[in-house]
Amino acid sequence: MTSEKPTMIEMRDVHKYYGDYHALRGINGTIRAGEFFSLLGPSGCGKTTLLRTIAGFEDISGGMIMIDGKNMAGVPANVRPTNMVFQSYAIFPHLTVAQNVGFGLRRDPRPKAEKQREVDEALEMVGLKGYGNRAAHALSGGQRQRVALARALILKPKVLLLDEPLSALDKKMREQMQMELIKLQRQVGITFILVTHDQEEALVMSDRIAVMFEGGIAQLADPETLYRRPNSRQVADFIGTMNFMPAKIVAETGDLVEVDSQGFGHVTLQGSQCMGTPGSNGSSIGFRPETLTILFENQQAVDRESMATVEEVVYYGDMTYYDVRIDGMTSPVRISMRNVFGRPVLDIGNRARVAWSPGALVLFR
Repeated sequence: MTSEKPTMIEMRDVHKYYGDYHALRGINGTIRAGEFFSLLGPSGCGKTTLLRTIAGFEDISGGMIMIDGKNMAGVPANVRPTNMVFQSYAIFPHLTVAQNVGFGLRRDPRPKAEKQREVDEALEMVGLKGYGNRAAHALSGGQRQRVALARALILKPKVLLLDEPLSALDKKMREQMQMELIKLQRQVGITFILVTHDQEEALVMSDRIAVMFEGGIAQLADPETLYRRPNSRQVADFIGTMNFMPAKIVAETGDLVEVDSQGFGHVTLQGSQCMGTPGSNGSSIGFRPETLTILFENQQAVDRESMATVEEVVYYGDMTYYDVRIDGMTSPVRISMRNVFGRPVLDIGNRARVAWSPGALVLFR
């Protein structure tokens, strides 16, 4: 069994005020060495502010940020072991690709040939070998993003900070660059911290994710835990798609919780499926669209089965999304079904058998 990686960044009760506005509200957490870490949240939640405090572009109003075991209080941005790739890339249009990449080495006393070799290595690392003499203004969006990465990595930082670097790219290019960033991070082995508001991007790219709302971290966990066991309805609603149904807690015995819920009836859940403080009001059951299955022809449910009526059908090629009203529910729920060969697509108004399991449910107290 491998031991956990050492801590690269530690945040202790970090606060940031802009006048009366409390932008960061007691941030605590650690980021490991060699980890691909994401700060995820809606606009205005504080994720970019937190990134800028790590970089040293913003002073904190209280608390402490440690990088590689050293307190960063009073340490300017240009001295910290970090480098940043900005959302705009900040490429100098009047310089060549090589001049852009080597910009941070201009005061380095080493011989010119040695610096040029590092520039060439950095360009090859990001897939731009042979592009050194090309004018920066002649590059595509994806190529500019790679130049910005090479320029940041050539200084060999311990931490690379990425402020929504893929937001300007089209969907296909963004997905391609996501895979390239993952491979690049594994290749160089340094800590990457990504700021994004794209839930799918964070889930795909990250070892761990900090979900932020209103200046605080709501949950910090690996992608699978965030998706399958969100610790609050707010996190569940933000990460992917989740159905919610009213529920009533009937009894709690040891690690088991008995619940009455619309459409699903009486179910018994494990304590690990229950989020929130026991005895709180406003309980609901949450479940992901893919955890329910529409049964076709002679298929049998592995666990539970309910009847439903199809109210909406959205066809995406590889997937079909159904909004169905399960008998006993006051509102429809969404089910996602993969379109395997030979499986029909149902029509609005069709009756359907829906299979489900209590193990896929999450109770939010």
